[in-house]
Amino acid sequence: MTSVLDLAPVVPVVVIEDAADAVPLARALVAGGLPAIEVTLRTPAALEAIRAIAAEVPDAVVGAGTVIAPDHVDAAVSAGARFLVSPGWTDRLLDAMRGSGVPFLPGVSTVSEVVALLERGVSEMKFFPAQAAGGPAYLKSLAGPLPGARFCPTGGVSLSNAPDYLALPNVGCVGGTWMLPADAIAAKDWGRVQSLAAQAAALRD
Repeated sequence: MTSVLDLAPVVPVVVIEDAADAVPLARALVAGGLPAIEVTLRTPAALEAIRAIAAEVPDAVVGAGTVIAPDHVDAAVSAGARFLVSPGWTDRLLDAMRGSGVPFLPGVSTVSEVVALLERGVSEMKFFPAQAAGGPAYLKSLAGPLPGARFCPTGGVSLSNAPDYLALPNVGCVGGTWMLPADAIAAKDWGRVQSLAAQAAALRD
């Protein structure tokens, strides 16, 4: 599979409360040009949502986010997740993600964590929480001493600051939620979601 970092400029970070919303939501995001969809394992509906998207939206590349334990890895991959994202990592979690057979983005927020992953042969990472951890200026400062690391910044990323991240040589994509406003989800206004997704997909045009 193409690197998760290269599928689209923005990876929607989705929290699904009702699994029935999963397929129409994923179809709207894909139609808007955002095929990589991170469904966070924060709700009871998450695994069912991943399973439905994997089965019914063939153009979507569905992944699991908020992966924080080895059993999350097994459950997500069994449900059909094609990539994994964690907010941080431990040796046990890293071993489980590496053994899953699917691409993964372990979370980092410090130079030492980045160096430790590079030492283990992992060069693609999630930078989280991006804005709180230093934002574009912090990532820009890492590009010189750590040119082998590439990032997906997530956390506080918005339509207004996403271009600042995407302009950096060590950023492949960003993760965000702004194309998924709560009122649009509640109203099942998938047309609005598609429009916002298209706006996000155009950030690199």
